[in-house]
Amino acid sequence: MSEPGTAGTQRHVGRVAIVTGASRGIGFAIAERIVAEGGRVVITARKPDALAEAAERLGGPEHAVWVAGNAGDLDHQDEVVATALDAFGGLSYLVNNTGINPAYGRMIDIDLAAASKIFETNVVAAISWAQKVYRASLEANGGAIVNVASVAGLRPAPGIGTYGASKAALIHVTEELAVELGPTIRVNAVAPAVVKTKFAEALYEGREDEVSAPYPLKRLGLPDDIGSVVSFLLSDDAAWMTGQTLPVDGGLLLQGGV
Repeated sequence: MSEPGTAGTQRHVGRVAIVTGASRGIGFAIAERIVAEGGRVVITARKPDALAEAAERLGGPEHAVWVAGNAGDLDHQDEVVATALDAFGGLSYLVNNTGINPAYGRMIDIDLAAASKIFETNVVAAISWAQKVYRASLEANGGAIVNVASVAGLRPAPGIGTYGASKAALIHVTEELAVELGPTIRVNAVAPAVVKTKFAEALYEGREDEVSAPYPLKRLGLPDDIGSVVSFLLSDDAAWMTGQTLPVDGGLLLQGGV
C-alpha cells in the first residue's frame, strides 16, 4: 500500500470511515485508499487475527483500528460505532461492504434458510448499519454512505440469482436512503463484476482467461479497481452525486450479461 498520507490527493483528511468486511479483498482495498488519502478507518470482519494484521498494514492505530464480530449483530454494530467515536472523535463515512453467498445454483432450488441468511446479511444488516451511523453522527454532521452491490443486482445472474436479488435490493435501499437523507448525506453504490478475491474464487479459479474473455477490457477486476471508485464516491469530488450505482465491471454490461 501507499504510505499513509502520500496519495496524490488528500480528500479524506479529517474524515473517519467504518468499512465492513475489510480484513481482505475489496473491503481492505477501500480502507487502504481512504487512509492513503488522509482519512482514518475502523475496519470490521469476523476474524480478529486477520483484522489485526490488516490494521497494521494500514498504518496502525493512528490510522486504523478494528473490531471483530458478525456484521449483522446489533451489539457489534454499536461497538464499532462507539469505537470510531472514541478512537477518532467523529464519524463521516460508512461503507457497507460485507456480503455473503453461501449457496450456488438455481433460485428455484435454494434452501430458504440460506436465502434468508443472504438477505439478512446483504440487505437488512446494511440498513441497520446506516441507521446506527446516521443516529450517532451523520444526522447532525452530514457525511456519505457507499454500498457495495454487484452487477448481479443489475442483470440476471444464473447460479447466483439469490445473491443477485439481494444486491438488487441493496441498490434500491441506496436509492431510498439517498432520497430520505439528502441534502446533507449522500448515498451511492458500486456494482462490481468479478473481482479477483477469495470471495469470488469459485467464479474464475482455473479458467480466468475464459471468464474474462467477454469483458471489453479483457481482465477481471482487482480490489484496487473498486477501492478507488468508492473513495471518489465518499469524497467531496462526488458532491453532486447521490442515489447512483456505478458499475465497475471492465465493460461487461456492455456485452449484455453478467
